[in-house]
Parts: sequence; C-alpha cells; structure tokens
Amino acid sequence: MLAQFLRTFLNGFKSLMLHKLRASLAMLGILIGVTAVIWLVALGEGVSYQAQQQIKDLGATNIIIKSVKPASVAASSKGSFFIEYGITRDDFERIRTIPTIIRSVPMRDIYKEARFSDRTCDIRFIGCTSDYFFINHLTMERGRFITDRDGIDRDNVCVVGNETAKHLFPYEDPIGRAVRIDNDFYVVIGLTASRLPSAAIGSSLEGRDYNTDIYIPLPTFRARIGDQVFTAKAGGREGEIIQLNQITVTVADIDQVEQTADLIKTQLERFHKTPEYAVIVPKELLRQAEMLQMMFNALLVVISGISLVVGGIGIMNIMLATVTERTREIGIRRALGAKRSDIISQFLAETVVLTGTGGVMGMACGYLCSPVTEVVRWMLREWFSDVWKSLPRYLQALEPMFAAWSFFVAFGISVGVGVAFGLYPARRAAMMDPIEALRHE
Repeated sequence: MLAQFLRTFLNGFKSLMLHKLRASLAMLGILIGVTAVIWLVALGEGVSYQAQQQIKDLGATNIIIKSVKPASVAASSKGSFFIEYGITRDDFERIRTIPTIIRSVPMRDIYKEARFSDRTCDIRFIGCTSDYFFINHLTMERGRFITDRDGIDRDNVCVVGNETAKHLFPYEDPIGRAVRIDNDFYVVIGLTASRLPSAAIGSSLEGRDYNTDIYIPLPTFRARIGDQVFTAKAGGREGEIIQLNQITVTVADIDQVEQTADLIKTQLERFHKTPEYAVIVPKELLRQAEMLQMMFNALLVVISGISLVVGGIGIMNIMLATVTERTREIGIRRALGAKRSDIISQFLAETVVLTGTGGVMGMACGYLCSPVTEVVRWMLREWFSDVWKSLPRYLQALEPMFAAWSFFVAFGISVGVGVAFGLYPARRAAMMDPIEALRHE
C-alpha cells in the first residue's frame, strides 16, 4: 500500500516536470498566497499587540476602589459635625494580599491653592506612593519622582505637574524651589513631562489632567494635612474624615480583572455595612479589547478565504488544461485496466505535490517578513522622512509577531486547495469513456 502511494506521488511529480514553466507558475501562486497569509497574520499580531498595549496603558488592567459619600449620613450622637466614611488603610492592607494583584497604590487627594512668590494656581494636591508613577504611566521631564524613602522620613518634598510648573515658575527652574501650600513649604524634587489629559471612557474611567497635579509622599500628606477635611457649605461648615480617597490595583492579565474585582467587593462588604465605596472596573476598555481581537480574527478568516479561492481557481484551471492535453494517455491507461480510482489518485497526487511544494516554499518565505519590514522602515525613514514622521508611533514601532499556528494553517490551506479544487478535474478525467479518449488527437 505504501509502495503504491509513493509510486503515485512519484508519477505525479514526473508528470509535472514535463511542464516545468506551468508547474512553476502554479507553485508561485501558492507560494505568494501562503507567504501573504503568514505575513499578514504576523503584521496583524504585531498591530494587535500594539493596540492591546495602548488599551492597557489606558488602564484596562487596573481596578479602582474609590471612597463614596453615602446618600444619607449623620454626625455622631455627640453633636460633632464630622462625618467619617470611605475606604481605610486597613482595607488597603487587606486588598493588597489578593494573589492576582501585582501592584496596589493608595491615594489621598484634595484641591488646594499652591503659591510661589506672588504667583498662585489651583492644583490637585495628591498624597501617594512611588508606584503611582508607574500605574499612571507618568514620565519625568526633570528631577525624580517621590520614593518610599521620602515617605519613611515624612520629607516635605513634592513633584509638580507640567502646567503647574509653568504657572508657578515661568522664568525659574522649579527644581530646588519651595512651593507653599497652606502654611507648609514643599521642596520641588521633580517635574513631570507634559501629558495629554485622559478622556472619560463611559462609566469606567473619569477624565484626568495630570499636568495640574502636585504629588507628595502619602505619609507626609497624613502628617501635614491629616484625615480631617473641612468643607464650606451654605450656612456653615461640614467636616469629613477620610483615610484614603482611592486605591488603584493592577492585575497581570485582562482576564483576571473581573474576578479580582469580585474578590475586592467581597472583602469590602465584610467591613463596610454602608455603600461608602465604589469598585470601578474598566468594562468599556475590556469590551474594546475583546472587539479588537474579534476584528483581527475575522480579518484572518477573510484573508484565508481569499487565498483559498484565488489559489483554487488557478489550480483548477491548470489541472483542467492538463486533463485535456492528456486525454489520450488517460484512455490508454483505462484500456490497460486502470480503475477510475487510479486516475483520480494520479491527478490528486499531482495537485497535492504542486500545492504542497508551493506551501513549503511559502512557509520558508514567511520568515522574510521581519527583514522586509525593517527594510521598508529604513526606506521610509531615509527617503520619505515626512511620511515617516506623520505615521503614528505604534506603526513606527511595529514589529511582526509570528504565530506558529499561521504556518500550519497556511500549509493546510495550500494542501486543501490541491484536494478541493483538484478533485473536479480528477473526476472529470476518471469519468472519460476509454474509447472516446483513445480517439482523441
């Protein structure tokens, strides 16, 4: 059985070699189709990866726990006008022990007026830890961000946002200067780079302008500002006691976000009897990530379908022409006792050899995607610099990412093309009347 199988394929290869140019052109078509599938999948994976990274940068792997003032709260029975609510430092210590969390950042903020010399500006005064820098993807223009060491010593140091620095220090270098907030002075140790404000995304993330912030160590905030906040209201003042305004946690993978959020909610429900907190999951960003993946999968299906149809039409045309040319040969083989199944096997073997060889060569050419991409990038950078500068950064940094499955799928498509579109010509050859075939000139 094996010997017959090998003999059939050997005969098919010999038959193809009788028309080298035709066979080469057919294999070239399959080669280009398979290479195109591998390249497009690699580039698609690269674009998908860049897009996924941008979505993550927006905070798709973050979960935000915020203090929320209950709808109806009452002061203590002793007549104090202080209202205590929100998440606590103990909540933070419990939440950070959840195994799926890789980073957690507590935060306390309040709106204040900052002053330097005779210049003032309204700022968002934030007490945080060093991880705040990474979780919000900030970058430094000068100096450094606050460290855990600054918090241990409760140093009066601060990092100012770009716009705040322009208002307070239009002519001076802010590094080393002292900013006054209330009655305390904070030495500027760093200046964050300008950043576009983040837009609000549905109910998941609110808009933020990081350029107007001033950051100090959270222990320093607690020592200088405290947990008590006075709010001016019509007819008097109201006092609030808040330990933390917000906790932001990051998980390793998007798939862990909702599961981790449920664990956080369960943890908070044990220690908070009233709804004085909100757990915010970036659902819109998660849905965007899912839609993005679905779009790329649909694109790959379309690419595969086009390759199948185009390659199949070419193979069918060649094999139909081959059947017509070899009508007399088919008649002789049938007259000598060849069965219809033998004729079908012979022509299917030829198409599989044709498409299989083209598929293997296409797989080899698939690895050229990275060097070709690098050459195109170099040409754009050197010869078309204006076009290069106009491209988005994620396209400039695009790197093909080979998916192992794409090689097997592309090769499977090439062989499938040989079987599916070679079957009709093979059956047509097998169904010929031997006497009519022998009369063919």
